[in-house]
Amino acid sequence: MFVATSAFLAYHVLHRTILCTLAKIPGPRIFALTSWRLAIEDFKGSRTRKIQEIHVKYGPVVRIGPREVSFNSLSALRKIYGAGSGFERTDFYRMFDVYGKENMFTFGPVQQHAERKKMLSHAYSKSSMIKGEQAAMIQDKARQYMQLLESEPGSTSEMFSTLHFFSLDAITDFVYGKYGSTQAVSGSQGDRALLNDILDPARRKLSWFAVHFPAFTKWLYTRVNLMERLVKPLLPMKKPLTYTGIRTHALQAWQQFYREAKQNWSKCTSNHVMGLLWSHHKNQGGSLDDLDIASECADHLLAGIDTTSDTLMFLTWALSLTRNRRFQDKLAEEVSSISEEACDDFGVPTPEACASLPYLDAIIKETLRVYAPLPASEPRVLRQDINIDGYMIPADTVVSMEPYSLHRNAEIFEEPLEFNPDRWLGDGKKVAEMKKWWWAFSSGGRMCIGMHLAMAEMTTLVSAIYRKYITNVRPGSENKTPAITSRFEMFYDESFEEIEDSSFKEIRSRDVSDYKYSV
Repeated sequence: MFVATSAFLAYHVLHRTILCTLAKIPGPRIFALTSWRLAIEDFKGSRTRKIQEIHVKYGPVVRIGPREVSFNSLSALRKIYGAGSGFERTDFYRMFDVYGKENMFTFGPVQQHAERKKMLSHAYSKSSMIKGEQAAMIQDKARQYMQLLESEPGSTSEMFSTLHFFSLDAITDFVYGKYGSTQAVSGSQGDRALLNDILDPARRKLSWFAVHFPAFTKWLYTRVNLMERLVKPLLPMKKPLTYTGIRTHALQAWQQFYREAKQNWSKCTSNHVMGLLWSHHKNQGGSLDDLDIASECADHLLAGIDTTSDTLMFLTWALSLTRNRRFQDKLAEEVSSISEEACDDFGVPTPEACASLPYLDAIIKETLRVYAPLPASEPRVLRQDINIDGYMIPADTVVSMEPYSLHRNAEIFEEPLEFNPDRWLGDGKKVAEMKKWWWAFSSGGRMCIGMHLAMAEMTTLVSAIYRKYITNVRPGSENKTPAITSRFEMFYDESFEEIEDSSFKEIRSRDVSDYKYSV
């Protein structure tokens, strides 16, 4: 028995490290041998940085698991994520299903995603965001935010929370209209409370368990009565789970709309995501069921909160630092040139007026490059063998790329850790090459559908802030960096050497006093 077991293990090691097709791909042997080596990095909150470290040591193609390969090249980017590539999303994304239903974000097959995206592509188009009803909504939310700043004692705002209020109000209005629009910026304590479970750092642990022990995690959280009490100490995150309140709010919004739509569809407006999906359902003879629509809308809501608010937080923080004063000055000069005719009575410009400001665009690009709100790898799988960058990748091998590594290529971005919006100015070959490597919104058919909404929100609010306060935005502290949670990891400004370990970063990320700004 011992001999047989030893022989089996020896063959297992030899196959994974020497004999199999993927054995030709460089990388640490231990990662090739077992997927738990990368899982340990997940648990430590260092997966993305570890993959970058492996790329730096071994090159643009590295093996990070027995059947997982990471790439860091433009050729791989086009082949894996380009339109018509045929690559599907992996089961990893199923952790983002809502109400037990798949949605556009979690669909694996390309065709399913394309069909759902087609229903909403016009609603998310750039023209819809900078003109008309949605543009007016974004401008109104920015005006409410500016009024909130004015009301803050001593003109000091804790922007981590208030920026979440802004993004929450904008996305709920866009997705649900009157049926689920929140008023967090205006002071609704109930709406503000929806964000509480986002801040719980235990959600990192829950995400890890959901990915690496999906069946066990589901079992833990579906226990009731006595068993529920018995397994409570084992729960990765105490109930309520992350986004529980927001998902409940989203479901209630759908149920209210559904009741009205069933009674009298003509009285229900369709100028929001929920209404558009219902309209499609009616016109196509019921191709979507109730929970399909509810899941899709809830996913758009969840996706539109952290990403926008975290980017805005890092943007205002980076510009407020003394070493970056010149960037803040240039931005203030540019936004002050917006004509009064393009602003409301409170001085908030229209999204259309903000959409063509080159320096503001450069600042947002640089913020998304250095502080991408979703910097981790985006796994894909193909059901047939394929050659990528000279290596044969067997069918069903997980392949991925990450914005974090693409944005830190020192051959493309000089001093990649330095925040420098000026690098994006001009139309030369260097800028053109950087744009090819800039991957903040993904690419191809699975590119972020909410890109234009996020850009309209950010350009409008940033323009309003720096028109009003010119160069008077100051940080609460120049010696502390904000931090955000992305899946299992905490991300922060790496130039701040005093942040040494994940536990300390987690504490700092929850100390909201670090994110107060004087205006």
